[in-house]
Amino acid sequence: MRFDGITIFVTGGAGFIGSAVIRHLLSDTGARVVNIDKLTYAANLDSLPGALDHPNYVFARQCIGDSSGLRALFDKYQPDAVMNLAAESHVDRSIDGPAEFIQTNVVGTFILLQEALHHWRRLAPERRARFRFLHVSTDEVFGSLGKSGLFSEDSAYAPNSPYSASKASSDHLVRAWRETYGLPTMVTNCSNNYGPYHFPEKLIPHMIIRGLANEPLPIYGDGGNVRDWLYVADHVEALTLVLEHGRIGETYNIGARCERSNLQVVERICDLLDDISPGAAERRGLIGFVPDRPGHDRRYAIDPGKIERELGWRPREDFESGLVKTVRWFCCNRTWWQNILDRGYEHARIGLEGNSNE
Repeated sequence: MRFDGITIFVTGGAGFIGSAVIRHLLSDTGARVVNIDKLTYAANLDSLPGALDHPNYVFARQCIGDSSGLRALFDKYQPDAVMNLAAESHVDRSIDGPAEFIQTNVVGTFILLQEALHHWRRLAPERRARFRFLHVSTDEVFGSLGKSGLFSEDSAYAPNSPYSASKASSDHLVRAWRETYGLPTMVTNCSNNYGPYHFPEKLIPHMIIRGLANEPLPIYGDGGNVRDWLYVADHVEALTLVLEHGRIGETYNIGARCERSNLQVVERICDLLDDISPGAAERRGLIGFVPDRPGHDRRYAIDPGKIERELGWRPREDFESGLVKTVRWFCCNRTWWQNILDRGYEHARIGLEGNSNE
């Protein structure tokens, strides 16, 4: 079985993508998984059903910015790999409060790298040769594309938001720890993820939940901003392939060639909700337009050719099949997201003024 006898640290394992990674590792591999998460507002251990009873799962409530706490975990569990998915990730929140993004995404990644390096240097030669540090990042580090073209692994970094700048910084740190200290690192940059257990602040779950309540569906600007959409389970399979077979020091872009404008995404959500959970009127009538986000990148699109050629990865879902699965999941799992709303999460508009309060 893949990863049999291997201990993997997954930071941010109670988040959207991190929890999907852990569900996959526990169900489809023999890995021992240590979930390291400080449980911020967007973390949710309910996204890991059955994990606590799994013999290969351990949860540690721990911030990656705390070096002494991390060192204790490295010493105790002696991991063979680290998958770093701990990050503040919401662009709108980064506009209003950039300091937390710098602290977690930049300083936290630095401290995690330092503790991984300390651990790696003390491993026996055979285990040192096997160790991997996989840093999971975003296509937003590349900035905004025009109407044509694709981001490749050679694209220049040009981040336009505090969030993307913090992720770009962390990517550079990971590369530097490889080049300077020899730590066996790899980086992935993915397109927009979606799927089950997606926190309600992001576009697709936000619109599904509002649509189910027949509330207005506000779209930024003219709705023409384009994203390349990647079903989260496909992303997870790509990540484990990179961890298992990727080349040290390399970057791999992960996308599904599923470009859609925000308006197209919301319109399709409306149509699916009308089919799956009919209301009194067609939900496209709920769509409206609101002032755009400051610095809103117009288009992202990824060329996944490298990971396809080198590792044989292909997404299993296209946008239509993935979105159907996602809408059905949110319709059938209302308790999961209703509990988030009941805990006090408010989906009021943020990040509008573009004025940092820090």
